[in-house]
Amino acid sequence: MLSFSQKLENYALLAVKIGVNIQPGQTLVVNADIASAELVRLVVRKAYESGAKLIKVNYADEITTRIRYDLAPSESFLEAPKHHAEEMEELARDGAAFLSIVSANPGLLSGVDPQRITDNQRTTRQALAPYRELLMGNHASWSLIGFASPVWAATVFPEAPAEDQVQLLWDAIFKAVRADQPDPVAAWEKHLGGLKERCAVLNAKKYRKLHYTAAGTDLTIELPEGHIWCQAGAVNGRGVSFLANLPTEEVFTAPLKSGVNGKVSSTKPLSYGGKVIDNFTLTLENGKITEYTAETGRDTLASLLAIDEGSAYLGEVALVPHHSPISESGILYYNTLYDENASSHLAIGAAYAFTLQEGVSMTKEQLAAYGMNQSLSHVDFMMGSADMNIDGITDEGTAEPIFRNGNWARG
Repeated sequence: MLSFSQKLENYALLAVKIGVNIQPGQTLVVNADIASAELVRLVVRKAYESGAKLIKVNYADEITTRIRYDLAPSESFLEAPKHHAEEMEELARDGAAFLSIVSANPGLLSGVDPQRITDNQRTTRQALAPYRELLMGNHASWSLIGFASPVWAATVFPEAPAEDQVQLLWDAIFKAVRADQPDPVAAWEKHLGGLKERCAVLNAKKYRKLHYTAAGTDLTIELPEGHIWCQAGAVNGRGVSFLANLPTEEVFTAPLKSGVNGKVSSTKPLSYGGKVIDNFTLTLENGKITEYTAETGRDTLASLLAIDEGSAYLGEVALVPHHSPISESGILYYNTLYDENASSHLAIGAAYAFTLQEGVSMTKEQLAAYGMNQSLSHVDFMMGSADMNIDGITDEGTAEPIFRNGNWARG
Protein backbone atom coordinates (compact mmCIF):
# COMPACT_ATOMS: atom_id res chain seq x y z
CA MET A 1 0.00 0.00 0.00
CA LEU A 2 1.51 3.30 -1.11
CA SER A 3 1.28 6.35 1.13
CA PHE A 4 -0.44 9.57 0.00
CA SER A 5 2.90 11.29 -0.54
CA GLN A 6 4.14 8.37 -2.68
CA LYS A 7 1.00 8.49 -4.81
CA LEU A 8 1.31 12.24 -5.25
CA GLU A 9 4.96 11.77 -6.29
CA ASN A 10 3.84 9.13 -8.79
CA TYR A 11 1.20 11.52 -10.11
CA ALA A 12 3.71 14.31 -10.64
CA LEU A 13 6.07 11.84 -12.32
CA LEU A 14 3.30 10.69 -14.68
CA ALA A 15 2.49 14.29 -15.60
CA VAL A 16 6.14 14.91 -16.51
CA LYS A 17 7.15 11.55 -18.03
CA ILE A 18 3.90 10.31 -19.64
CA GLY A 19 1.91 13.54 -19.96
CA VAL A 20 4.17 16.22 -21.47
CA ASN A 21 7.17 13.85 -21.67
CA ILE A 22 9.60 16.68 -20.95
CA GLN A 23 12.87 16.55 -22.88
CA PRO A 24 16.33 17.73 -21.78
CA GLY A 25 16.74 21.44 -22.48
CA GLN A 26 13.00 22.00 -22.99
CA THR A 27 10.84 24.75 -21.48
CA LEU A 28 7.71 23.72 -19.58
CA VAL A 29 4.73 26.02 -19.03
CA VAL A 30 2.44 25.06 -16.13
CA ASN A 31 -1.02 26.63 -15.96
CA ALA A 32 -2.70 26.00 -12.61
CA ASP A 33 -4.93 27.35 -9.89
CA ILE A 34 -3.09 28.63 -6.84
CA ALA A 35 -4.83 25.97 -4.73
CA SER A 36 -2.78 23.29 -6.51
CA ALA A 37 0.59 24.74 -5.43
CA GLU A 38 1.71 21.57 -3.63
CA LEU A 39 1.25 19.48 -6.78
CA VAL A 40 2.77 22.20 -8.96
CA ARG A 41 5.94 22.22 -6.84
CA LEU A 42 6.29 18.46 -7.22
CA VAL A 43 5.82 18.75 -10.99
CA VAL A 44 8.46 21.49 -11.16
CA ARG A 45 10.90 19.33 -9.20
CA LYS A 46 10.27 16.27 -11.38
CA ALA A 47 10.61 18.32 -14.57
CA TYR A 48 13.93 19.87 -13.56
CA GLU A 49 15.18 16.44 -12.47
CA SER A 50 14.25 15.23 -15.98
CA GLY A 51 16.37 17.93 -17.62
CA ALA A 52 13.94 20.82 -18.20
CA LYS A 53 15.71 24.08 -18.99
CA LEU A 54 13.08 26.48 -17.64
CA ILE A 55 9.66 26.12 -16.03
CA LYS A 56 7.18 28.96 -16.18
CA VAL A 57 4.24 28.72 -13.76
CA ASN A 58 1.10 30.73 -14.52
CA TYR A 59 -1.17 30.75 -11.46
CA ALA A 60 -4.87 31.63 -11.54
CA ASP A 61 -7.24 32.10 -8.60
CA GLU A 62 -10.96 31.28 -8.65
CA ILE A 63 -11.80 33.87 -6.00
CA THR A 64 -10.26 36.75 -7.93
CA THR A 65 -11.88 35.44 -11.11
CA ARG A 66 -15.32 35.66 -9.46
CA ILE A 67 -14.56 39.13 -8.07
CA ARG A 68 -13.74 40.30 -11.58
CA TYR A 69 -17.01 38.98 -12.99
CA ASP A 70 -18.92 40.69 -10.18
CA LEU A 71 -17.19 44.07 -10.18
CA ALA A 72 -15.24 44.74 -13.37
CA PRO A 73 -16.77 47.03 -16.02
CA SER A 74 -18.41 45.20 -18.91
CA GLU A 75 -15.93 46.59 -21.44
CA SER A 76 -13.07 44.78 -19.69
CA PHE A 77 -14.47 41.48 -20.96
CA LEU A 78 -13.99 42.70 -24.52
CA GLU A 79 -10.29 43.46 -23.97
CA ALA A 80 -8.09 40.75 -25.45
CA PRO A 81 -5.17 39.31 -23.42
CA LYS A 82 -2.83 40.33 -26.21
CA HIS A 83 0.53 40.03 -24.48
CA HIS A 84 -0.27 36.69 -22.85
CA ALA A 85 -1.49 35.28 -26.16
CA GLU A 86 1.64 36.41 -27.98
CA GLU A 87 3.88 34.86 -25.32
CA MET A 88 2.04 31.52 -25.41
CA GLU A 89 2.21 31.35 -29.20
CA GLU A 90 5.92 32.16 -29.19
CA LEU A 91 6.62 29.51 -26.54
CA ALA A 92 4.68 26.90 -28.54
CA ARG A 93 6.57 27.73 -31.75
CA ASP A 94 9.86 27.51 -29.85
CA GLY A 95 9.09 23.96 -28.69
CA ALA A 96 7.86 24.44 -25.13
CA ALA A 97 5.56 21.88 -23.50
CA PHE A 98 2.33 22.88 -21.76
CA LEU A 99 0.76 21.30 -18.68
CA SER A 100 -2.60 22.44 -17.32
CA ILE A 101 -3.64 21.41 -13.81
CA VAL A 102 -7.38 21.82 -13.40
CA SER A 103 -10.11 21.40 -10.83
CA ALA A 104 -13.87 21.88 -11.00
CA ASN A 105 -16.18 24.44 -9.47
CA PRO A 106 -19.47 24.07 -11.38
CA GLY A 107 -21.07 26.95 -9.51
CA LEU A 108 -18.19 29.42 -9.77
CA LEU A 109 -20.05 31.82 -12.06
CA SER A 110 -23.57 31.11 -10.85
CA GLY A 111 -25.64 34.28 -11.09
CA VAL A 112 -23.22 36.07 -13.42
CA ASP A 113 -24.68 37.75 -16.49
CA PRO A 114 -24.22 35.17 -19.32
CA GLN A 115 -23.23 37.95 -21.73
CA ARG A 116 -20.16 38.80 -19.62
CA ILE A 117 -19.11 35.16 -19.71
CA THR A 118 -19.69 34.88 -23.46
CA ASP A 119 -17.80 38.11 -24.17
CA ASN A 120 -14.81 37.01 -22.10
CA GLN A 121 -14.69 33.53 -23.63
CA ARG A 122 -14.96 34.79 -27.20
CA THR A 123 -12.38 37.56 -26.71
CA THR A 124 -9.91 35.27 -24.97
CA ARG A 125 -10.30 32.45 -27.46
CA GLN A 126 -9.87 34.78 -30.42
CA ALA A 127 -6.62 36.09 -28.95
CA LEU A 128 -5.34 32.59 -28.13
CA ALA A 129 -6.48 31.03 -31.43
CA PRO A 130 -2.98 30.79 -33.00
CA TYR A 131 -1.65 29.14 -29.83
CA ARG A 132 -4.59 26.74 -29.62
CA GLU A 133 -4.19 25.79 -33.28
CA LEU A 134 -0.58 24.81 -32.62
CA LEU A 135 -1.69 22.56 -29.76
CA MET A 136 -4.69 21.09 -31.59
CA GLY A 137 -2.36 20.26 -34.47
CA ASN A 138 0.07 18.56 -32.04
CA HIS A 139 2.89 20.89 -33.07
CA ALA A 140 3.73 21.22 -29.35
CA SER A 141 3.37 18.78 -26.46
CA TRP A 142 0.52 19.42 -24.05
CA SER A 143 -1.27 17.60 -21.28
CA LEU A 144 -4.12 18.06 -18.82
CA ILE A 145 -4.39 16.65 -15.29
CA GLY A 146 -6.65 17.33 -12.30
CA PHE A 147 -6.17 18.18 -8.63
CA ALA A 148 -8.48 17.70 -5.66
CA SER A 149 -9.63 21.09 -4.42
CA PRO A 150 -12.02 21.35 -1.44
CA VAL A 151 -14.80 22.83 -3.61
CA TRP A 152 -14.51 20.09 -6.22
CA ALA A 153 -14.33 17.39 -3.54
CA ALA A 154 -17.49 18.71 -1.86
CA THR A 155 -19.26 18.64 -5.24
CA VAL A 156 -18.27 15.03 -5.93
CA PHE A 157 -18.78 13.67 -2.40
CA PRO A 158 -21.50 15.86 -0.84
CA GLU A 159 -22.69 13.14 1.56
CA ALA A 160 -19.24 12.45 3.03
CA PRO A 161 -17.99 14.24 6.16
CA ALA A 162 -16.29 17.50 5.16
CA GLU A 163 -12.99 16.39 6.63
CA ASP A 164 -12.94 13.29 4.38
CA GLN A 165 -13.99 14.78 1.05
CA VAL A 166 -10.61 15.89 -0.30
CA GLN A 167 -8.97 12.57 0.57
CA LEU A 168 -11.79 10.65 -1.12
CA LEU A 169 -11.31 12.66 -4.29
CA TRP A 170 -7.54 12.21 -4.25
CA ASP A 171 -8.05 8.45 -3.85
CA ALA A 172 -10.36 8.45 -6.88
CA ILE A 173 -7.90 10.51 -8.95
CA PHE A 174 -4.94 8.31 -8.04
CA LYS A 175 -6.88 5.19 -9.03
CA ALA A 176 -8.10 6.71 -12.30
CA VAL A 177 -4.58 7.72 -13.39
CA ARG A 178 -2.89 4.56 -12.05
CA ALA A 179 -0.74 6.56 -9.62
CA ASP A 180 -1.64 4.02 -6.93
CA GLN A 181 0.33 1.29 -8.73
CA PRO A 182 3.96 0.42 -7.90
CA ASP A 183 5.12 1.15 -11.47
CA PRO A 184 2.63 3.68 -12.87
CA VAL A 185 4.70 4.40 -15.99
CA ALA A 186 4.66 0.72 -17.01
CA ALA A 187 0.93 0.54 -16.26
CA TRP A 188 0.30 3.44 -18.62
CA GLU A 189 2.44 1.98 -21.37
CA LYS A 190 0.36 -1.22 -21.21
CA HIS A 191 -2.94 0.69 -21.19
CA LEU A 192 -1.97 2.87 -24.15
CA GLY A 193 -0.99 -0.26 -26.05
CA GLY A 194 -4.57 -1.52 -25.71
CA LEU A 195 -6.01 1.77 -26.99
CA LYS A 196 -3.64 1.69 -29.97
CA GLU A 197 -4.96 -1.78 -30.86
CA ARG A 198 -8.54 -0.44 -30.85
CA CYS A 199 -7.49 2.38 -33.17
CA ALA A 200 -5.78 -0.04 -35.54
CA VAL A 201 -8.95 -2.12 -35.90
CA LEU A 202 -11.15 0.91 -36.60
CA ASN A 203 -8.63 2.44 -39.02
CA ALA A 204 -8.53 -0.82 -40.96
CA LYS A 205 -12.34 -0.79 -41.25
CA LYS A 206 -12.55 2.74 -42.70
CA TYR A 207 -16.24 3.05 -41.86
CA ARG A 208 -18.18 5.65 -43.84
CA LYS A 209 -20.69 6.35 -41.06
CA LEU A 210 -21.50 5.60 -37.44
CA HIS A 211 -25.08 5.03 -36.25
CA TYR A 212 -25.87 5.59 -32.56
CA THR A 213 -29.05 4.36 -30.89
CA ALA A 214 -30.03 4.61 -27.21
CA ALA A 215 -32.75 6.14 -25.08
CA GLY A 216 -33.20 9.67 -26.43
CA THR A 217 -30.53 9.20 -29.13
CA ASP A 218 -30.81 8.23 -32.79
CA LEU A 219 -27.86 9.81 -34.56
CA THR A 220 -25.94 9.15 -37.76
CA ILE A 221 -22.42 10.57 -38.10
CA GLU A 222 -20.63 10.52 -41.43
CA LEU A 223 -16.83 10.38 -41.25
CA PRO A 224 -14.59 12.37 -43.62
CA GLU A 225 -12.48 10.72 -46.28
CA GLY A 226 -9.07 10.01 -44.77
CA HIS A 227 -10.19 10.19 -41.14
CA ILE A 228 -7.89 8.62 -38.53
CA TRP A 229 -8.92 7.03 -35.24
CA CYS A 230 -6.57 8.24 -32.53
CA GLN A 231 -6.02 7.93 -28.79
CA ALA A 232 -4.71 10.60 -26.44
CA GLY A 233 -1.13 9.43 -26.90
CA ALA A 234 0.34 11.56 -29.69
CA VAL A 235 3.60 12.72 -31.27
CA ASN A 236 4.53 16.40 -31.53
CA GLY A 237 6.11 18.22 -34.47
CA ARG A 238 9.58 17.25 -33.27
CA GLY A 239 8.80 13.54 -33.11
CA VAL A 240 8.40 13.34 -29.31
CA SER A 241 5.49 11.36 -27.85
CA PHE A 242 3.16 12.83 -25.21
CA LEU A 243 -0.25 12.12 -23.65
CA ALA A 244 -2.83 14.90 -23.96
CA ASN A 245 -4.77 14.02 -20.81
CA LEU A 246 -4.57 11.79 -17.78
CA PRO A 247 -6.79 9.83 -17.38
CA THR A 248 -7.84 8.63 -20.82
CA GLU A 249 -10.00 5.70 -21.94
CA GLU A 250 -11.12 6.97 -25.36
CA VAL A 251 -10.42 6.45 -29.02
CA PHE A 252 -11.62 9.29 -31.23
CA THR A 253 -11.77 10.84 -34.67
CA ALA A 254 -13.46 13.75 -36.45
CA PRO A 255 -16.95 13.77 -37.96
CA LEU A 256 -17.70 15.21 -41.39
CA LYS A 257 -18.90 18.73 -40.60
CA SER A 258 -21.99 18.51 -42.80
CA GLY A 259 -22.65 14.81 -42.23
CA VAL A 260 -24.36 14.58 -38.82
CA ASN A 261 -28.11 14.01 -38.64
CA GLY A 262 -30.54 13.06 -35.91
CA LYS A 263 -30.98 13.62 -32.19
CA VAL A 264 -28.61 13.06 -29.28
CA SER A 265 -29.28 13.26 -25.54
CA SER A 266 -26.73 13.95 -22.83
CA THR A 267 -26.15 11.32 -20.16
CA LYS A 268 -24.06 13.34 -17.68
CA PRO A 269 -24.04 16.99 -16.58
CA LEU A 270 -21.67 19.30 -18.43
CA SER A 271 -19.77 21.83 -16.33
CA TYR A 272 -19.00 24.71 -18.66
CA GLY A 273 -18.00 28.30 -18.01
CA GLY A 274 -18.57 28.03 -14.27
CA LYS A 275 -22.14 26.76 -14.75
CA VAL A 276 -23.85 23.39 -15.22
CA ILE A 277 -25.79 22.26 -18.30
CA ASP A 278 -27.83 19.11 -17.61
CA ASN A 279 -30.36 16.81 -19.28
CA PHE A 280 -29.98 18.43 -22.67
CA THR A 281 -30.72 17.30 -26.21
CA LEU A 282 -29.37 18.43 -29.56
CA THR A 283 -31.03 17.99 -32.94
CA LEU A 284 -28.70 18.15 -35.95
CA GLU A 285 -29.44 18.54 -39.64
CA ASN A 286 -26.61 18.31 -42.16
CA GLY A 287 -24.17 18.75 -39.29
CA LYS A 288 -25.69 21.89 -37.77
CA ILE A 289 -27.35 21.99 -34.36
CA THR A 290 -30.77 23.34 -35.30
CA GLU A 291 -32.68 22.72 -32.06
CA TYR A 292 -31.72 22.19 -28.43
CA THR A 293 -33.32 21.74 -25.03
CA ALA A 294 -31.92 21.66 -21.50
CA GLU A 295 -33.53 21.15 -18.10
CA THR A 296 -30.68 23.12 -16.51
CA GLY A 297 -28.43 25.75 -18.08
CA ARG A 298 -30.24 26.36 -21.35
CA ASP A 299 -28.93 29.94 -21.51
CA THR A 300 -25.37 28.69 -20.99
CA LEU A 301 -25.84 26.11 -23.75
CA ALA A 302 -27.17 28.84 -26.04
CA SER A 303 -24.06 30.95 -25.33
CA LEU A 304 -21.79 28.02 -26.16
CA LEU A 305 -23.54 27.39 -29.47
CA ALA A 306 -23.31 31.07 -30.42
CA ILE A 307 -19.56 31.61 -29.94
CA ASP A 308 -18.99 31.43 -33.69
CA GLU A 309 -20.26 29.67 -36.80
CA GLY A 310 -18.39 26.46 -36.03
CA SER A 311 -19.73 26.16 -32.48
CA ALA A 312 -23.05 24.96 -33.90
CA TYR A 313 -21.30 21.92 -35.43
CA LEU A 314 -19.38 18.93 -34.06
CA GLY A 315 -15.62 18.41 -34.12
CA GLU A 316 -15.02 15.09 -32.34
CA VAL A 317 -16.58 11.67 -31.95
CA ALA A 318 -15.12 9.53 -29.14
CA LEU A 319 -15.80 5.95 -28.09
CA VAL A 320 -15.52 4.91 -24.44
CA PRO A 321 -16.90 1.60 -23.15
CA HIS A 322 -19.37 1.61 -20.28
CA HIS A 323 -17.12 -0.96 -18.57
CA SER A 324 -14.29 1.53 -18.19
CA PRO A 325 -12.63 2.07 -14.78
CA ILE A 326 -14.05 5.56 -14.28
CA SER A 327 -17.55 4.52 -15.32
CA GLU A 328 -17.49 1.50 -13.03
CA SER A 329 -16.40 3.67 -10.11
CA GLY A 330 -19.89 5.17 -10.17
CA ILE A 331 -18.45 8.63 -9.44
CA LEU A 332 -19.84 11.71 -11.18
CA TYR A 333 -16.96 14.20 -11.29
CA TYR A 334 -18.61 17.30 -12.79
CA ASN A 335 -15.34 17.67 -14.68
CA THR A 336 -15.07 16.75 -18.34
CA LEU A 337 -11.49 15.52 -17.94
CA TYR A 338 -12.87 12.63 -15.88
CA ASP A 339 -16.50 12.27 -16.95
CA GLU A 340 -15.58 12.01 -20.65
CA ASN A 341 -13.60 8.88 -19.77
CA ALA A 342 -16.67 7.24 -18.30
CA SER A 343 -18.82 7.70 -21.39
CA SER A 344 -18.75 7.89 -25.14
CA HIS A 345 -18.91 11.55 -26.05
CA LEU A 346 -19.01 14.16 -28.78
CA ALA A 347 -17.44 17.60 -28.93
CA ILE A 348 -19.08 20.81 -30.00
CA GLY A 349 -16.65 22.95 -31.98
CA ALA A 350 -13.25 22.47 -33.57
CA ALA A 351 -11.91 19.24 -35.03
CA TYR A 352 -8.34 18.12 -34.38
CA ALA A 353 -6.24 18.39 -37.54
CA PHE A 354 -4.31 15.24 -36.67
CA THR A 355 -7.47 13.10 -36.98
CA LEU A 356 -7.18 13.48 -40.76
CA GLN A 357 -4.45 12.01 -42.95
CA GLU A 358 -1.87 14.76 -43.62
CA GLY A 359 -4.15 17.12 -41.67
CA VAL A 360 -1.38 18.69 -39.60
CA SER A 361 0.28 20.00 -42.77
CA MET A 362 -2.92 21.39 -44.30
CA THR A 363 -4.09 24.98 -44.37
CA LYS A 364 -7.40 25.99 -42.80
CA GLU A 365 -8.92 26.11 -46.26
CA GLN A 366 -7.74 22.59 -47.06
CA LEU A 367 -9.06 21.23 -43.77
CA ALA A 368 -12.41 22.87 -44.43
CA ALA A 369 -12.51 21.29 -47.88
CA TYR A 370 -12.22 17.86 -46.24
CA GLY A 371 -15.13 18.69 -43.93
CA MET A 372 -13.15 19.40 -40.76
CA ASN A 373 -15.02 21.83 -38.51
CA GLN A 374 -13.24 24.96 -37.30
CA SER A 375 -14.23 26.97 -34.25
CA LEU A 376 -12.89 28.89 -31.28
CA SER A 377 -14.59 26.30 -29.05
CA HIS A 378 -14.05 22.61 -28.37
CA VAL A 379 -16.35 21.33 -25.63
CA ASP A 380 -16.92 17.62 -24.96
CA PHE A 381 -20.28 16.39 -23.71
CA MET A 382 -21.18 12.90 -22.55
CA MET A 383 -23.85 10.88 -24.35
CA GLY A 384 -22.82 7.24 -23.87
CA SER A 385 -24.81 4.84 -21.69
CA ALA A 386 -25.22 1.19 -20.74
CA ASP A 387 -27.92 0.75 -23.40
CA MET A 388 -26.11 2.44 -26.29
CA ASN A 389 -25.53 0.54 -29.52
CA ILE A 390 -23.18 1.83 -32.22
CA ASP A 391 -22.91 0.42 -35.73
CA GLY A 392 -20.21 1.11 -38.28
CA ILE A 393 -21.61 1.57 -41.79
CA THR A 394 -19.35 0.49 -44.64
CA ASP A 395 -19.11 2.06 -48.11
CA GLU A 396 -21.45 -0.70 -49.30
CA GLY A 397 -24.05 0.24 -46.68
CA THR A 398 -23.48 -2.81 -44.48
CA ALA A 399 -23.95 -2.24 -40.73
CA GLU A 400 -21.40 -3.86 -38.42
CA PRO A 401 -21.64 -3.79 -34.61
CA ILE A 402 -19.02 -1.67 -32.83
CA PHE A 403 -20.77 -1.23 -29.45
CA ARG A 404 -23.52 -3.33 -27.95
CA ASN A 405 -25.13 -2.37 -24.63
CA GLY A 406 -22.53 0.32 -24.08
CA ASN A 407 -19.42 -1.83 -24.63
CA TRP A 408 -17.19 -3.05 -27.43
CA ALA A 409 -19.02 -5.66 -29.47
CA ARG A 410 -15.81 -7.65 -29.94
CA GLY A 411 -13.30 -8.20 -27.19
